[in-house]
Amino acid sequence: MTGVKFPELDQLERIIDQLGARAQVDVVTQIQYYDIEFPIYCISVGSTELDAPVLGFFGGVHGLEKIGSEVILSYLQTVAQLLDWDREFLNRLERMRLVFVPIVNPVGVYLGTRSNGNGVDLMRNSPAEGSGKRRLYSGHRISARLPWYRGSKVAMEMEAQALCSVVEHHLFNSPLSIALDLHSGFGVRDRLWFPYASKKTPFTFIAETVSLKERYDCCYPHHIYTIEPTCKEYVINGDLWDYLFDEFVEQFGSERLFLPFTLEMGSWLWLRKNPMHLFLKHGLFHPILPHRQQRILRRHFMLFDFLQRSLLYPEQWTKLDQQQRQLNINKALRLWYE
Repeated sequence: MTGVKFPELDQLERIIDQLGARAQVDVVTQIQYYDIEFPIYCISVGSTELDAPVLGFFGGVHGLEKIGSEVILSYLQTVAQLLDWDREFLNRLERMRLVFVPIVNPVGVYLGTRSNGNGVDLMRNSPAEGSGKRRLYSGHRISARLPWYRGSKVAMEMEAQALCSVVEHHLFNSPLSIALDLHSGFGVRDRLWFPYASKKTPFTFIAETVSLKERYDCCYPHHIYTIEPTCKEYVINGDLWDYLFDEFVEQFGSERLFLPFTLEMGSWLWLRKNPMHLFLKHGLFHPILPHRQQRILRRHFMLFDFLQRSLLYPEQWTKLDQQQRQLNINKALRLWYE
């Protein structure tokens, strides 16, 4: 990587050096782009016990939406500092594990493109097929020259395989896990999306999701998020989290619980305040002004803390009797699916 200007990767490697032996660091794979090799790093901090709950952070799936990577790097820097002195945080990590893949699509982040180096939209790259009426942005296999290209039917891209391998190793092997995938570029509000993106039907753990949502609403009644299934806004092909979730249910049924969330940062608000940013390369997907970028880099830490606490104390939202489960399913149908 000598001579290659890649600020996000440089920052990540500095944090890795800072963490030292307190973190397990793996290079999941190396992505070749012409004569450059880009590593995809996975950093895990905390308990190594198989039954420990896991919270996973994933960013940079779409390279143009690099703010997702930057938010994770900002939080990872905070984690590195807390490890030096915060006993409560250290005690927390004795009972759970944090997993970070801040730059899933290093070539895309490096080039400032949505797709990877092969022109493939990684979030359209899995075998999952959307149902109902779909459009070009739902994912296609016409040409890599067009946006939202899904890639080959035969095998997923190396970056998508790397993300899947981390999830399967760290999150599937835990009895309780949550994934948070950070994106930007849609809407004027921040959204927390959950499966499905490929069909307009409730997913297996919708009752637990309703309980978690109500818990968050009660604890933080003025929070900034719209919490909904992805299909409430659009239906797509090839969603990686749909693919992984269905794979999880096929393997484990309801013996374990895995909740994949997408944090979609509402970048249209940034654009509405400064319409001329639309003509900048990252203007639609990234907060251009420094003060706005700093605000976004700290904006979601309360959510990260809430998810950790919910994994450590899951009884109220995961241990549902049949009556409460059915009540929550009915709530979900009224909220999101009617």
